[in-house]
Amino acid sequence: MRARTRSIFTVPAAALGVLLAAAACSAPGDSSSDDADSSGSIKIAVVDAQSGQLASLGDWEAKGAKLAVKEWNKKGGIDGRKIELTVFDDQGDPTTGTNIARKLDSGNYTAMIGTAESAVTVAMAPILKQAEIPNITSGQATALVDVKSPFLFLNGPTSTTYDSTLSDYLVTTKKFKKIAVISNNGSYGKGEHDAFTAALKEAGITPVTDQVVTTDQKDFSAALSRIRQSKPDAIFIGSEEVEAGLIVKQARDLGITAPFAGAAPQGTPVFIETAGAENAENTIVSSPYLSNEISEASRAFATAYKAEYGKDAELHGAKAYDGTNIVLTALKNSGVAKGKKLADEIRATKYQGLLGDFAFDETGVGIFKTTIGVIKDGKLSAAQ
Repeated sequence: MRARTRSIFTVPAAALGVLLAAAACSAPGDSSSDDADSSGSIKIAVVDAQSGQLASLGDWEAKGAKLAVKEWNKKGGIDGRKIELTVFDDQGDPTTGTNIARKLDSGNYTAMIGTAESAVTVAMAPILKQAEIPNITSGQATALVDVKSPFLFLNGPTSTTYDSTLSDYLVTTKKFKKIAVISNNGSYGKGEHDAFTAALKEAGITPVTDQVVTTDQKDFSAALSRIRQSKPDAIFIGSEEVEAGLIVKQARDLGITAPFAGAAPQGTPVFIETAGAENAENTIVSSPYLSNEISEASRAFATAYKAEYGKDAELHGAKAYDGTNIVLTALKNSGVAKGKKLADEIRATKYQGLLGDFAFDETGVGIFKTTIGVIKDGKLSAAQ
């Protein structure tokens, strides 16, 4: 039975004072807030890669979650209880992730934020389900939905939403007919490949070439040479930030001038820095959070984030901020419930967040819309 609906219409304010809860990172393992009172605190975990190629994702997510927790603790926590945030480094590795899941179970954690890596989240899901620890993930692979866990929630759209929006823009708006595909064989890459090619098929388009690389590959000349021979109007890329950036850089070095198109990773600063701003120019991106200027709430969040960390906010930090606020709102509304009762309260929570209006369905997905942006002069902004 569906729990009663809770409605929240504002994102927590960005006024910041003395830091009451700060999480540190270790690899792999955990680091609790320095002044945590374990006797009465509410233990929340952030699990993400804090080392390795995907460390930028983990860093953004940890910062977004920390900011949300800081704001709640500044206001007195929940029912007078302090929120204790702990950051774990999964190293982007499913085995490490499962070991952390067991630690969360034995450590009496109330909820988990993360991971941004779908394969790690999928590996952790059975343990978290058995432990009845609700988990809000930033992954987007449809494999997350296929897990069918009542304790697993997504703080963003699935690849299906990202890529159906992108396909429609490329085919219907831009009138592209010759579209090449390059993706990696990891969980994220496969999810993106399958979602995008399915969307193209619905539009009556078959990729002019479909190249698959490995997640640890560094030289993409063979695949890119085949793409160059196909003379595409656009190139879809299903790969994380660093690898995607390397692919684009090498493509430009080979004389490929067609625009690239992709989902969340292609809208990040790491992608642009890795590819080079000039090479990334005109990249088309499908995202629920194009910039820090999309709303008054996003501007307040970005201001607070910049004040706290001295860096600009972006999508992944915003996702973790939203996800953490949803968990904390559900904890408050449920009287600091745990287990199934907390999961039911999360599912019932309506939340107006930075990414949009969250309303979770039975699959654990809460956001079903993205918009199209284009990289111009090194920055992502709404397509004109």
